[in-house]
Amino acid sequence: MENSGSDKNERHQKRMARMKAHVDQQVAKAQEQRGILVLLTGNGKGKSSSAFGMVGRALGHGQKVGVLQFIKSEDWQCGERQFFAQHPDVEFHIMGTGFTWETQNRELDIAAAERLWQQGERMLQDPHYDLVVMDELTYMFKFGYLPFERVATALRQRPSQQNVVITGRAAQPGLIELADTVSEIADIKHAFRAGIQAQAGIEF
Repeated sequence: MENSGSDKNERHQKRMARMKAHVDQQVAKAQEQRGILVLLTGNGKGKSSSAFGMVGRALGHGQKVGVLQFIKSEDWQCGERQFFAQHPDVEFHIMGTGFTWETQNRELDIAAAERLWQQGERMLQDPHYDLVVMDELTYMFKFGYLPFERVATALRQRPSQQNVVITGRAAQPGLIELADTVSEIADIKHAFRAGIQAQAGIEF
């Protein structure tokens, strides 16, 4: 039994040594330094939560953050807005109209999207913003509220060290191609479909 345990430990050590050599090699190859575009899409829960986790990380490094929340309404008490909008290094803007099925007014939604996007365009031209989050942006393309190429051009021309995070379902192929990191969050189960109410601190 003692030899068996010793052999197991030795095999584990060799496996970890190979893994470390591989990781070290990958780290050595990653020499380019520039901002990245992160796209969080898919039907599962957690896209915005992940984006705001990165806001917290950026603030931990003393960075300046700009946040745009498309879809969200003025009277919806989102925990992330109540918390981060008070931070001196976060500039927070929301579309203010709420979900499209609530407004039922395409012209109003387009005008609100345009006003919010102008704030985003400004941020994407300003190197003082280390991180820009565009929460639920993909819906603006899906509903035809913003022209994709206008947004894509601003993303391509942003300051070289600026990071951007975009969230939303059904991301366009062009946006997937433009992004450096893409995560698709799968929907396996959701409490709401079992009749459980949305929870403050979890869903909003």
